[in-house]
Amino acid sequence: MGAPADKPDYKDTLHLPQTSFPMKADLAKREPEWLARWESEGLYRQILAARKNARRWVFHDGPPYANGHLHFGHVLNKTLKDIVVKSRTMMGYYVEYKPGWDCHGLPIELAVMRELGERVQKLSAVEIRKACHDYAMRWVTTQRDEFKRLGVFGTWDAPYLTLDASYEATIVRQLAEFARQGLLYREKKSVHWCMSCKTALAEAEIEYDEAHRSPSIYVKFALPEPGLYAVIWTTTPWTLPANHAIAYNPEFAYVVVTVGDERYVVADKLADSFLHACGFKASARVPFPVAELAAMGGARHPFIDRVSRLVPADYVTLEQGTGLVHTAPGHGADDYLTGKKFGLPIDAPVDDAGRFVSDFGPLALQGVNVRKANPTIVAHLHETRALLSPPTAEVVHSYPICWRCKNPVIFRATWQWFASLDRQICRNCCMDEGKHAANKKCLFAETHFESAGSLRRVALDEIGRTQWIPPWGENRILGMIANRPDWVLSRQRLWGVPIPVFYDEDAGPEAAPICDHRVMSHVADIVAREGASAWFARPAHELVPGDVPELKGRRLRKGEDIVDVWFESGVSWAAVCEGRPELDASNDKDPRPIDLYLEGSDQHRGWFHSSLLTAAATRRHAPYRAVLTHGFVLDERGRPYSKSEIEKARREGLKIEYIPPEEVIKTQGAELLRLWSASADFRNDVAFSRSHLNQLGEFYRKVRNTARFLLGNLAGFDPAIASEYRAGVGFEGLERYLYAQIRRVNERVLKAYQDYEFHVVMRVLGDLCTTDLSALFLDVRKDRLYCDPQGSTQRLATQAILYLAARHLALLSAPILCFTAEEIWSHLPHRPEDPASVHLGTFEPMAALPDEPEVVDMWTRLLEWRRIVQTRLEPFRAAKHSSLDAHVILVTPDPKALRLTPTDLADLFIVSEVEVRQGEADDVVVTEAQGYKCERCWKVTTRSPLCTRCLAALPAPGTTP
Repeated sequence: MGAPADKPDYKDTLHLPQTSFPMKADLAKREPEWLARWESEGLYRQILAARKNARRWVFHDGPPYANGHLHFGHVLNKTLKDIVVKSRTMMGYYVEYKPGWDCHGLPIELAVMRELGERVQKLSAVEIRKACHDYAMRWVTTQRDEFKRLGVFGTWDAPYLTLDASYEATIVRQLAEFARQGLLYREKKSVHWCMSCKTALAEAEIEYDEAHRSPSIYVKFALPEPGLYAVIWTTTPWTLPANHAIAYNPEFAYVVVTVGDERYVVADKLADSFLHACGFKASARVPFPVAELAAMGGARHPFIDRVSRLVPADYVTLEQGTGLVHTAPGHGADDYLTGKKFGLPIDAPVDDAGRFVSDFGPLALQGVNVRKANPTIVAHLHETRALLSPPTAEVVHSYPICWRCKNPVIFRATWQWFASLDRQICRNCCMDEGKHAANKKCLFAETHFESAGSLRRVALDEIGRTQWIPPWGENRILGMIANRPDWVLSRQRLWGVPIPVFYDEDAGPEAAPICDHRVMSHVADIVAREGASAWFARPAHELVPGDVPELKGRRLRKGEDIVDVWFESGVSWAAVCEGRPELDASNDKDPRPIDLYLEGSDQHRGWFHSSLLTAAATRRHAPYRAVLTHGFVLDERGRPYSKSEIEKARREGLKIEYIPPEEVIKTQGAELLRLWSASADFRNDVAFSRSHLNQLGEFYRKVRNTARFLLGNLAGFDPAIASEYRAGVGFEGLERYLYAQIRRVNERVLKAYQDYEFHVVMRVLGDLCTTDLSALFLDVRKDRLYCDPQGSTQRLATQAILYLAARHLALLSAPILCFTAEEIWSHLPHRPEDPASVHLGTFEPMAALPDEPEVVDMWTRLLEWRRIVQTRLEPFRAAKHSSLDAHVILVTPDPKALRLTPTDLADLFIVSEVEVRQGEADDVVVTEAQGYKCERCWKVTTRSPLCTRCLAALPAPGTTP
């Protein structure tokens, strides 16, 4: 039944929350509105203008590839970068984020070739390059819009693109510097070659298939002594046509094992595994001195009429095989070095597509792909009894594949351009020892060569000067630089920047290249004006400078190779940052231009690697001061979370859901993806699934609802009042404790941002919202906020805490929850000096309470009492009572240690009465309070119908409540 009409409804006098801050987030709708507002107001330009006189802190963006929509790796990477930039900006630095794109390379060229189809045959190189340019720009536009939708701030109207003429000119100038120092050379060398992409690959472009299946064959080579054979083991039968040697290790013990009427030479320690693999039982085994093996000189090739030399090599191991290694100098790294050492032919009889270019003895292999040739070669060896193992034998092992197309690669000897990692450079003129002797400008040229070390040595030293986050990144890149071969810089494609070298037409096809830094610098000037396509459009004589006497009158042709795209992105520090005050942190004490690089952990062999080498070669220092890496995005089973991997898992019968990033944004908003990016320790791999989204959604709602409550109780609050409480002055009781907690949260979050521990930021802010505010302060102080007189000193103090909590929640969460923080800020009462946007603000330190440790310690004990009281109240509530019906008796040996009045304790426990008694041990007793229930605040008191406090809070007669 309702109350009588003449009975007053005291609920109308309660100060219930009032705010326009929406209950429902509706992020998918509201975020685009914020983006449009930020764009129209030029917010990012305002941020840069506001920080123009601040100290520079330089973050450099690693360029994503302009090919395809964003995937979760992009989302994680770009969001983390945005959090870094926003947090450093709010620390007070000037941080300009200039986004960039990697626009050249094979994936774009292949995609364009597919689009053009048969028409490509009729197009010139310049026309194909124009199609590639347009294709890349379409994806730049698409990805730019998708990145902006994530709330990422940056100079989106002025990004850097590796296809810009100015950038391309920088690439050529850096090549010219390599050439000037003598670090650039051309050689026919065995390198990784992708038969699908038809180009050479660098070490950074190689991945490995850990479950690759290959033939496993043991083959005999006849030695000069009748009936005696050297046995080799190989997993690449197709390389046998290029065999020119068999390598042995002079430190090993070799034996002859007799099987039937044949005798086989193998390493002693591998004899048993050889016999087992071939199904043999030896009738005898006798030592075979290495000296005798070396004296034999060579063995007959099993199907080509030639001798394979027997040569020593220390890389021969006893891990597997026979201790005698089949050596094809044109098809292996170690094989190549052996071939060079002993003057063997560097023979690689396959074309760009991996097809044999001729037949070999009885084998008709011309035009056959090397992979398809394996069965033919094995069958022939079996038929001629040169094969000792079963023809169907296979081995599962790790095998190199192309990082782009994921197809197996081969080693193939071709003419390529390399950057030397081990040539010694003069300390004074930065030239290698060969060029240094003729350099009259060098102080040491006529006396002695004073080395500054090799490129490898400089790079290794710079790794030690760099901060690696996490620290294991240092050892990872250290091992890569220490053990890698010379850098293969050339690629046999069209879409990229040329290596600007020339050849003398009259010197024949084997003419030495003209690799002159003066010529390259001249070409760079042309590229700066016209773009790299000028190399393909102009004849050679228009590209050569007229002030190089030795080139006058010569008929020249242009080189056809382009430079590795890793070199292109690796010089971004020079093209984008160097010499630009807003993007260059170098100074007299530290010449490195960039404070931080941030990319996935795979970039230790990619962009971090190439950037280090280019800067070490041309500037003798690293380009960065710190390098931060994040892990990969995985599903709940620990597999890569990508569309292709999910489809692969489905084919394997696994039921895994793939949620495209655009679907999450469309239905739940980008804020959730930003929260996901920050919530896990991204230095490890990061999991993603719908259950993760649901958990994050629940976390987000708790934070948002806390903010809503804070703002709803600040209606009419004057922030000038809060300024009186900024140093904690004026706070008493629970407010004093909450001030200390907010200050500590502020301190911990700022340190977490400084240390790039964004998951700590979210955890600490989440704890503030759920534990300190919702579960404690707001729960306890709702009574005061709703029922105390509106202008009372106590209520204003509580509101001041709400204001400080809301203000710092907005500021501290802004780098991560950029949309929500802006909305909180827009509803927050402001001081006159406050900026219009939270993103124009800075983090605000809070002064510590003079007695803060004692305050925290006291309230830690009181909150333990509160926990015990709440536990004892559970049976009371179960009996259909409210906690406000309770009278709580606290028994303790030292009542003074509680340091709160019974009234304050009752507020803390949310009961009507608290009585403190002295006793031998701590205890809590709950009884029913006696008296009248106030019809306004529902506490049990001695008055009716209203308690003294509520009576004082009512408006004066004749006034409107």
